Amino acid sequence: MIDREKLEEEIRQVAYELYVKSGCIAGRDIDNWLEAEKIVLRKYNLIKEEQPEEVTETQEKSKTKRTRACKKTSSAKSKSTSKARGRRKKE
Repeated sequence: MIDREKLEEEIRQVAYELYVKSGCIAGRDIDNWLEAEKIVLRKYNLIKEEQPEEVTETQEKSKTKRTRACKKTSSAKSKSTSKARGRRKKE
């Protein structure tokens, strides 16, 4: 088993390296730490490699439906607006 203190020290070093590589941007300490933690834990096979999400057919269909719904909503607004404008123009 890996010594917890040594593991934490390695995470600290990797986090610092990430900080330097990113241009020493202040306020990203938590992001750097979490990324370093993933890197080190993967190195020792203490966490599984993250697999990219596969988009299922159902997820793809629901995306399409949401996109269409958004388009319908925005076009419905423009139609009602144009009708209102049309009434104003008529005498």
